[in-house]
Amino acid sequence: MARRWPNAIIVLQRVAAGNFRVARASVARVREGMARLQVIDVKEDTRVPFLRGILTRSLQNAGLSFDESYELANTIRNELGHRAEVTNEELRDLVGSHLEPFGPQILDRYRGPQIRAEPVVIRSADGEVAPYSRGRHRLGLLSSGLWPEQAASIVSIVFRQLVKRGELEIEADRLQEITRATIERELGAEEARLYDVWQRHQESDRPLLVFIAGTVGSGKSTIATELAHRLGIVRTQSTDMLREVMRSLIPERVLPVLYQSTYNAWQALPATEELDSPSEALLAEGYLTQAEAVSAACEAVVQRASRERLSLIVEGVHVHPSWLTRIADESDATVAPLMLAVLSKKQLRKRIRGRGRQAPGRRAERYLENFDSIWQLQSFLLAEADQAGIPIIFNEEKESTVHQAMGSILKVISDRDREEEEEDARAAS
Repeated sequence: MARRWPNAIIVLQRVAAGNFRVARASVARVREGMARLQVIDVKEDTRVPFLRGILTRSLQNAGLSFDESYELANTIRNELGHRAEVTNEELRDLVGSHLEPFGPQILDRYRGPQIRAEPVVIRSADGEVAPYSRGRHRLGLLSSGLWPEQAASIVSIVFRQLVKRGELEIEADRLQEITRATIERELGAEEARLYDVWQRHQESDRPLLVFIAGTVGSGKSTIATELAHRLGIVRTQSTDMLREVMRSLIPERVLPVLYQSTYNAWQALPATEELDSPSEALLAEGYLTQAEAVSAACEAVVQRASRERLSLIVEGVHVHPSWLTRIADESDATVAPLMLAVLSKKQLRKRIRGRGRQAPGRRAERYLENFDSIWQLQSFLLAEADQAGIPIIFNEEKESTVHQAMGSILKVISDRDREEEEEDARAAS
């Protein structure tokens, strides 16, 4: 082993020498590029290297697509050839001549005040100042139920309007007013109303509790994650994880139904040892027995969140109307339940297989072997949700499902606001 060390050291030295040569060559290329073209600002007496990325972004801000902007930036760089320097005025004139075929609006936007990355600052009611973020603004619009492309369009319009007016520092309330007016003008009164609904909810201290039910493969965790992002909810809870915690605390001999999957929990019920397959009633009884056991842990989590005035998303097959009613009665939080479903057997099987590929530990084969029971359980859950008036969303495509879920949540918030207004009106009379 010792005899190999000299050879290894020689190899490392050669590699290091090679890397240094590569590094020196890179530095030389950088220096050569910087020497070839510098952009001079005569008024500020500064020099900066010509950067195609910066020019590409400026062209995008003027209204060109990324591909158009990138191609034009390359054209400009090639035309400047091997010049060592160019003034910013010369550069702007050259770019302007290439923008003329795109129309006067694009040209005016480029020649007008350049939109910098985030030139606007927001002043809150308590006087705190924070940089305006188009990303946060867009996320806030997604929270009010807009489609992603609608939210992006509204943010772009509002941002350009602020820069054009020179409103580089703006009150938060003023930004809301401008945003709402833009939504109503561009999208309609209903979208503006839902924006108001979400703004009022944010200003209240009432927690939002979202419950997402559904059987295996219905997409509960995926949709829960996206809703948490859009609603700004940092706490999510899976009922499967709570069941796992309960298993670590309660021996199987004490509560055997806890140690089964929901679709075969009936096997832990008394006098079922000799049955090969369950009736619909027996499958439902097994599920309900386990769901009731897990509900104790779920309710404890929800009560903690309610006490701390924290919003929460709970997702899992154990979410059932029977304990949702108890939670709604015991908490002043806004409770928004949803039921996800996949109505195509072929599609549900495909999702379960995909789930196994993405997370091998989730045992897709076991689910597929019990697919008929899972399908039967879904039918039972849909009937229960329908009877309880819980919104049922057919999860065929993620973005559409999230949009429908947002609409259901905003409706619950809106209905709660209206009920409180009616109660206040009755009390006043």
